[in-house]
Amino acid sequence: MAVVAVDIGGTTVKGALFDADGTVLDRATVPTFPVGATDPGLPGGVALAAVTALVDQLAASATASGRSLSGIGLCSPGLVDAERGRVALAVNLGWSDVPVADLLADRFGVPVALDHDARAAARAERAARGAAGRSVDEFVFIPIGTGIAATIVTGGAIVHGATGGAGEFGHVPVVPGGELCTCGQRGCVEVYASAGNVLRRYREAGGSLAANTREVTELVGTDPVADRVWHDAVDALATGVVMLTAVLDPDAIVIGGGLGEAGERLLGPLRTAVAERLQWRSVPAIEQSLVGAGAGLAGAALLVNSPVHHPPVKEP
Repeated sequence: MAVVAVDIGGTTVKGALFDADGTVLDRATVPTFPVGATDPGLPGGVALAAVTALVDQLAASATASGRSLSGIGLCSPGLVDAERGRVALAVNLGWSDVPVADLLADRFGVPVALDHDARAAARAERAARGAAGRSVDEFVFIPIGTGIAATIVTGGAIVHGATGGAGEFGHVPVVPGGELCTCGQRGCVEVYASAGNVLRRYREAGGSLAANTREVTELVGTDPVADRVWHDAVDALATGVVMLTAVLDPDAIVIGGGLGEAGERLLGPLRTAVAERLQWRSVPAIEQSLVGAGAGLAGAALLVNSPVHHPPVKEP
């Protein structure tokens, strides 16, 4: 038997095929919105067509290895109704009330489980933290990629909220009258601190030395434009983390996703900025994800009861 796990992002759709022992048999990545792709006129449009094509590819890989597909685990950004398997709203994907799980179950004939990308990733992070002997009862997991979200873990349980919308941390306004966000508000955390927006703001400010977000982070300290953009990103994140800390009192704030790979380039100044704003109380530990950028895929596999119960800690 084999399980397909899919992490749907606003830029790319990542997938992996896990066998019954939790070993990754195959991986694939496709653009969420391929150049030249036309809307098929079906629910979910171009983005869901990309997801379907990816699952087709990995299901074929399972068949080629002599395995049967037993389930599909998906994680998506936006407002996700995990119980019904629907994405109520995902601005970055152009989705509104899309029955993702049912559509894929009808096509592939296997059980399909869906959850928010940050909550799925937090499942993997919780497992890895437990295996490493770290606290798993009270922490907030913040994956930073094309968008930004947060998963609240309290009493060891993941918080979904009344409508499944808990954790939309990226759309907390932190800069009054700031830049316009895709959600329609101004000054959101995401518009300053997501990976895509860090690169966008660097280019709009006249930066020309970086081709991607990782290169922007590597220019910090040597390029004044990168310094300003990075300062804004850290400042927005710090303001949001202070709000989370004051309300939730977590043991740790765990930073994951692609931008989390910046490590101490991000965590060092973020700790300082949060401490400056929380002089009246203790500051939670601010840590890098143990699972890394692959947490979404590992968590998606866990959604369909895959034996991937202890996702591997990423390599140093």
